Amino acid sequence: MVSSLLNEYTHKFPAVRGMQAGRPCYIAMCPMRLIPKLFVFDEDVVPPELRAQRRLNESRVPDITHYLVENPGSYTLSAITASIDGSVIFEPVADTGPAINLGMLSIGMDTQILVNDGQHRRKAIEQAVKEAHELGHDNIPVLFFVDEGLTRSQQMFADLNKHAVRPSDSLSTLYDHRDGGSALARYVFESVPCFKALTDLESSSLSKRSSKLFTLSSLKQASKALLGKRGKDPISEIEMQLASEYWEAVCSNMRDWQDALERKISTSDLREQYVHAHGIGLGALGEAGSDLLRQFPDDWKIKLSHLSEIDWSRSNIKQWRGRAMDNHGKISKTRSSTVLTANIIRHALGVSLGAEQQQIEDQLNS
Repeated sequence: MVSSLLNEYTHKFPAVRGMQAGRPCYIAMCPMRLIPKLFVFDEDVVPPELRAQRRLNESRVPDITHYLVENPGSYTLSAITASIDGSVIFEPVADTGPAINLGMLSIGMDTQILVNDGQHRRKAIEQAVKEAHELGHDNIPVLFFVDEGLTRSQQMFADLNKHAVRPSDSLSTLYDHRDGGSALARYVFESVPCFKALTDLESSSLSKRSSKLFTLSSLKQASKALLGKRGKDPISEIEMQLASEYWEAVCSNMRDWQDALERKISTSDLREQYVHAHGIGLGALGEAGSDLLRQFPDDWKIKLSHLSEIDWSRSNIKQWRGRAMDNHGKISKTRSSTVLTANIIRHALGVSLGAEQQQIEDQLNS
C-alpha cells in the first residue's frame, strides 16, 4: 500500500509526527487556499448516525469570514482536526535523534480527508479567500489522524467537544480589543472607583458569596444602552468620557453602593435585599440614563440626586413585582422587565417615556 502511494500523485506537507493514545498523528501548516480542496465535510444529506460531525450552521460562517477579511494582519485561527481515510507516508529528515519526528507527510490526492473539528472555520476560509485573495497565502495548522472508521471518527468528535467551554461574556469583554463595547466597559471600569472595586472581570453571573456587585459583561451592556449603541457601533473617546462621568454620578447617589465600597455592608446582603444590586438594576440605570442625557443635557447630574428617593428594596413588592421581579419574587431578566424597571427610574428623575416604553407600561397596567 505504501509503494502504491509512492506511485500516486500526493499532497506533501512539512509536518511533525507525534503519538496520542498509541496512535500516530501529524501536525502540518497548510496554505489556506488549499483548505477547501483538501478537506471534505460530510454534508447534511447524510443522516447524523452516518456522519462524524454536527450539522453545519451557516449563520456562524459570515461572522468568521468577516473577522478574517477585516483583520488580515491580526487574526488568529486555531487548528483544524481532520481524519485521513487512507494511507499516508511520513518521511523523517533523520533516522535518529529529535529530528526523527520532523519530516514530510504525503497524502494521496484521491484520499478523502474529513474534518472532525473546525468545519465552520473551513467554510469561512473558503469564502474569505474569495474576498481577500492574499489570505490564501497564509497558513493554518492542521492536526491529522489516520481514519479508523466511522465509530472512531464519531468518538473523536464527541471527545473534542465534550470538554470545550466557551469563555464567559465578561472574560471575552476583558480580552476583546476590537469591539467598541468592550473598550467602553474597560474604560468605565478603570475610571469609576465604585466599579473598579466591585466588578468581577471573569464571571458573567455572581455567586451568593461573591464579594463583587457587578460583572463586566453587565457593565458593558448597561453602558452601551446608556450611549444608545448597538452591535459594533463605533464609540468615540468623548462618548466614553461621558459614560464614565454618568456612572460616577450614579455611584455617588447610590448610598448602598457606597456602603459596599466602604465595606459597611456585604455585597451578598445587597443582592438578597435590593433590586439595584442585580444586572437588571444596572441595565435599567443605563437605559433611563440614555433618556436623561438626551432630555436634560445641561442639568442631568442634578436630576440624578433623585435616585436616593427610589425604594430599591425587594420587599417593596408592589413596586417591583412584574418589573424587576416575577410573581414569585425572583429577579427577572427579560427585555420588558428591564424597560419596566427603567420606567420607575425615569419617573423618579422626571424623564418622560417614549412610545415603546409607554406601550410596555400600559400592557403591565392593563
